[in-house]
Parts: sequence; structure tokens; C-alpha cells
Amino acid sequence: MTVAPEAPTRQAPEFLELEITGKCQLTCPSLCYAEAGPTEGHGSMTTDDWKRVIGEAAEIGVKRVQLIGGEPTTHPDFETLAQHALDLGLAVQTYSNLYRVRAGHWDLFRHPKASLATSYHSDVAEEHDRVTGRQGSHRATRANIVQALDRGIPLQVGIVHVFEGQRTAQAREELLALGVRTVNVDRVRSVGRGEVHVPSTADLCGRCADGRAAVMTDGGITPCVLGRFLGTGNVKAEGLAAVFAGQRWRETAASIPPRRVTACPPDDSGDCDPANTEACDPAY
Repeated sequence: MTVAPEAPTRQAPEFLELEITGKCQLTCPSLCYAEAGPTEGHGSMTTDDWKRVIGEAAEIGVKRVQLIGGEPTTHPDFETLAQHALDLGLAVQTYSNLYRVRAGHWDLFRHPKASLATSYHSDVAEEHDRVTGRQGSHRATRANIVQALDRGIPLQVGIVHVFEGQRTAQAREELLALGVRTVNVDRVRSVGRGEVHVPSTADLCGRCADGRAAVMTDGGITPCVLGRFLGTGNVKAEGLAAVFAGQRWRETAASIPPRRVTACPPDDSGDCDPANTEACDPAY
């Protein structure tokens, strides 16, 4: 059967990933695309910089932002930034490892336009902890997954297959049994600590720059967090609107092979994020 590529739109994004910190309680030694960890910082973007980005995003038609890291809740002004986006009418998803959740954050996550996403790698604690590099992370993350579900907070969970024999299928079954509605499985992409060869557009899912983009901790704008090696400008120097209207953005978007319409699951979330999008041709 002949499979035609899906025609990309490559327009200014409606979905924007904001990598607000490189700090994280976990290390994910064979996985982390951002090379985040406990000793990393929050980058050169100030809180005012991020608020300006969020404001400009709302002005140019972005509908949804995802706060990511690192662990976004470790940023000292995480709540301020999330609330600022909500106040502007944006939907806000927090991609958290759910290793630690402050009591006050649960109320924020229950906002009608807020949601959560997390990663969960095995139904066996030792396997999950091996992926995250932190003993006890399985127990903590699973408990907070249950908490989120009990509180009625919309939750997506991604599973990344990292090593041979990893119980990814069993983890998916467990999550569905707990009541998680969206569970997707992906592979390690060759970016950051997962790098096994020089990153290329073949490592991407094919939807980067197609109605989505990412802003890094230094203000760099890329097609997505996994496409961080494809810089298209800097929000501090140029602003979002100028970058998305520019030739460099168009050329970069055109260089990314589009996804194919078969072998890809329905995208319930509308996101192309590190663990919530199953690998698609031509990347897989």
C-alpha cells in the first residue's frame, strides 16, 4: 500500500513548549534530551523574559503552552508563570516528573484550562528508577499519578522504551487500569543524553514546526524540544512574531521530513512532546 506523507502546514504555532529550567531532581542518564539534573540552573531567561514571551504568544495566536524542563516546578516563579498564561486565556500543561508536588500546586493544576503530563517507564520500581537515575522515583511518581486522577486533573502519561526487556507494555496496562486516558509509548531519540549519533531531522517525529515550537532556557527558538539542534532565532533578540515570519524559520520547517499518515496513533493531545508522541515514520 502506498502511503502519502501528511502535508505540513508549518505556520506560526498554536502550541508552544517553554523550557523554563534545566534543573531536575532526576538525571535520566540514558534518556534526558535536555541533559537536565540537580546541579543545572534555570538558564538566562528571567521571569520578566518569560512573561513577555507568554504575552507575545497570546498575541500571535498561540492557544496552548507547555511548561517543561528539567522539572518546571523547580523554577522559583513557576506558579507566577503558569498563572500569567492562564490569566491571558492560554491552556497550560505542566510536564512534570511528579516526583515531588507542592500542596499548593494541586489547586493550580485543577484550573479549568490546566492539565498535567508525566513520564512513567515500568510497572516495576527498579526498572523505572533505572531510567530516571533516582531510587524511589517510581513510588513517588506513581503515588502522584493516583493523586492527580483522584483530584480529576487531566493527565497524559508517556513511556519511553530505553533498554531491552523493559516492561513498557505492562506499564501501559497498569496506567490504563488506574484510569489514565492517554498513554503513549515512544523510543529514545538521539538528542541530549540519548544521543547515539549526530542528531538529525530523521530523529524527529515529523511534526516539529507544524503548528508548534519551543523556547529554550536561553531564549533560543527551535521547532520543538527534541529539535533543539535546529535553532531558528532568539526571542530576546527578535521576538516570537519576527522569528515565525522569518526566512530561517521557513527553511528549517521545510527541512523536517513530514510525518506519514499510517503507523501513527490518533493524537489526542495535539502535542508533539518528548514522551507523549509515539514514534512515527520517517523517524522510526
